[in-house]
Amino acid sequence: MQIIDNKALLYKMRNTAPILAAIPDSRRIDEHTVAVKWDIPQVHALRDMNIAAPSPISGRYDWPGKFTPFDHQRTTAEFLTLNKRAFCFNEQGTGKSAAAAWAADFLMNRGLVRRALIVCPVSIMDAAWRADLFSVAMHRTVDIAYGAAAKRKKIVSGSAEFVIINFDGLKVVADEIAAGGFDLIIVDEASAYQSAQTERWKTLNKLVTPDTWLWMMTGTPAAQGPEKAYGLAKLVNPKNVPKYFGSFRDQVMIKTSMFKWSAKPDATETVHRVLQPAIRFTKAECLDLPDMVYIKRHVELTKQQKMYYDQIRKDHMMSAAGEAVTAVNAAVVMTKLLQVSAGAAYTDDKHTLQFDITPRYNVLKEVIDETPNKVLVFVPFQNTIDILTDKLRADGITTEVISGRVKVGDRTNTFHRFQTTPDPRVLVIQPQAAAHGVTLTAADTVVWWAPTASLEIYAQANARVHRSGQVNKCTVVQLAGSPVERRIYGLLDDKIDAHSKMIDLYTSVLD
Repeated sequence: MQIIDNKALLYKMRNTAPILAAIPDSRRIDEHTVAVKWDIPQVHALRDMNIAAPSPISGRYDWPGKFTPFDHQRTTAEFLTLNKRAFCFNEQGTGKSAAAAWAADFLMNRGLVRRALIVCPVSIMDAAWRADLFSVAMHRTVDIAYGAAAKRKKIVSGSAEFVIINFDGLKVVADEIAAGGFDLIIVDEASAYQSAQTERWKTLNKLVTPDTWLWMMTGTPAAQGPEKAYGLAKLVNPKNVPKYFGSFRDQVMIKTSMFKWSAKPDATETVHRVLQPAIRFTKAECLDLPDMVYIKRHVELTKQQKMYYDQIRKDHMMSAAGEAVTAVNAAVVMTKLLQVSAGAAYTDDKHTLQFDITPRYNVLKEVIDETPNKVLVFVPFQNTIDILTDKLRADGITTEVISGRVKVGDRTNTFHRFQTTPDPRVLVIQPQAAAHGVTLTAADTVVWWAPTASLEIYAQANARVHRSGQVNKCTVVQLAGSPVERRIYGLLDDKIDAHSKMIDLYTSVLD
């Protein structure tokens, strides 16, 4: 096979009659050569005849944007353009959102898609999806349907080619979406749709018509049990699963007691069969991927956190008016703002004021659920560590703590178990207590619950996973909900120690 002017495929074969008969747009070049128009319908026809034909995106697309796609992103985009209903199971940090954006843009160019709806968690609507669309498809119009119902409806009913919406926002504007001309739906972190009994699943199912393109993306399909594949399969390829969940559960699970079910020996093969068509790249397979990938996740502050955060800002704006600010005083204020953002602040009388960390915790849980391997969570403040650890353990996530309170001998034992045994799955670490020396390559994902102001501690903490013995590419996730957090992460990204810019940071945050 060779490509002619990026518009036709040329095949040399003994008998060209089958292609000529099956594909009207084909033409005979000579007795053993046939040329076929290179477009999606013709590629499907060739593949139906077991003739390998590449997606037109591989030769008829200029891959716009700031970045050159990695090989695995090209392959993922090619796969998506040829599958109207499909799964993308690429691991977190492999750039699957950009690959999907390129694929969608190509289909728009071909007139096969007019508008795309992206359904995802709140935490990645702006930080991941809008950012990636602005980077790789900046010629397209993008909007986020979030906030009051009237605002969502206006955006969905508008003209933006890409509309981004959160899972539970879908129901609020379901009627407007159905009438909005969306012929492609991309669901990111699709494990949120594992159960076909939820209102969330039923809402999406009603929006998916026979003409709708549907791409569902998650790095951990059915991670919580083989029966969890049912809801996903029923959305993408319902013919692959029985009509009722109970019948599917009987295919993959066996009841071992009154309240306990266990996976059957062939459950993995069954799940693989029903979750098709699918593509998957692990970070280890993405040889051209950087060794460290950095991801930002937005988290919402609660009303109480916002109130205290704003009050601290106002108090210090008034007290600092007309007075010189020292680095020490600036650091005290920044620390208080970080503590409020992270979930627990020390009052002037040494008591602890706790905040509801549920919004931030839910984002952390999303990251953990999307990660097949172990996870390090760096938390700068001890009181927040206590609150977070209790929530993780209550959710059944095996968790251990490394902080200044833990004796050196106990730290050594915890590190050893983390590296050599299945549990703990998560290690919550105070950065100052484990930023140097230790090897924690059993994890390939680092989450910063809140930032540290020290560039050295930040770099050394990330290096706990990225060192000799690591077999996977690594991902660093930054959780940020307040201006001070975003500004500190910005300094760290630019390899600037926030301590050296503390007065500037103080001034910019208070202003």
